[in-house]
Amino acid sequence: MKRKALIQYLIKNGCVIEREGKKHTLYSNPTTNKSATIPRHREINTFTAKAICKDLGIPVIKIK
Repeated sequence: MKRKALIQYLIKNGCVIEREGKKHTLYSNPTTNKSATIPRHREINTFTAKAICKDLGIPVIKIK
């Protein structure tokens, strides 16, 4: 899936950017106090996208 689509999904579910790194962006979910890193690739594979959602404590994204 596209990185842009994943980020839009995270923001829609209440996640915010905590900080930027060289190769990753750290997002956190203020309601669950959990965080996850998002790699800076144009495409993020399905397994990684689902794991990021689980790490942040939000519903797992449905991928077509």
